[in-house]
Amino acid sequence: MSAAIHVWRHPRPEGRAGHCVGSRSDLPVHWRRAKRLARRVQARARRERLPHVVWTSPLRRCADVGRWLRRWGWTHRLHADLREIDFGRWEGRPWSAVGPAEMQAWCADFARHAPGGGESLEALLARVAALALPAPALVVAHGGWMLARRWLDAHGDALPEDPAAWPRGPRCGECWTFAAPRA
Repeated sequence: MSAAIHVWRHPRPEGRAGHCVGSRSDLPVHWRRAKRLARRVQARARRERLPHVVWTSPLRRCADVGRWLRRWGWTHRLHADLREIDFGRWEGRPWSAVGPAEMQAWCADFARHAPGGGESLEALLARVAALALPAPALVVAHGGWMLARRWLDAHGDALPEDPAAWPRGPRCGECWTFAAPRA
């Protein structure tokens, strides 16, 4: 059994393509996509002989995968600290509707500025760093959470000062494996 944390990004949600989607946007996922990802999580657990416990964000795009696994006898644990970054008043708006001045303010202080009055990247990084999951663990979370975890593993407590330094996000349904839990 590996002592890793396997984190899948949730399936592609319904609607809202091209929109700002964060922790306030509880978008549905087509049931087939949720079930398909649940089968992939199940296959990884079987292959690596991992416990049948899945941790998810409480937002439907993640939790629906956990609900499928729960139907099949798994333990499904919700954890609010697995949620996406909060984009405040930007939530649900098309990215094209976010004004250039607002985007420039975020880029000028990338780590500390709270886009849309929501949550700063610094706050997201602190939330991700504080979350201690048992290893091994199977997790369904959000792209922002996964990016923050990858940043922490590569850079420790250093904050990203430049948006160009921020890593590229995972595709919906993609799995990233982290060597050990952050504690």
